[in-house]
Amino acid sequence: MEDTIDVCYLRRRIVELEEKVEQLRLSRRVLMNLIERTEKERAGFLVRLEKENHKLHRDNRRYAKRLLDKNLQIIELESKLGDMNAKQLTPAHV
Repeated sequence: MEDTIDVCYLRRRIVELEEKVEQLRLSRRVLMNLIERTEKERAGFLVRLEKENHKLHRDNRRYAKRLLDKNLQIIELESKLGDMNAKQLTPAHV
């Protein structure tokens, strides 16, 4: 009789363990799906950041070029103004 109890117990235990294994498989699938989704979102986010970084670099280059051009204009105007002032100070009628 004791053997029968052990066999019944072991069968129930086997069923419980099989159920736990199935639950673990399901949990693993859910976790793998979450990881996959997270990785896709992260990759998309990185792509957006790289595009934004590229755009900012491009805009920064344009701004730096405009500043350089304006500085060159200022230097030219200052040079012309200096030439005009020098001509006014030199006695041309003497």
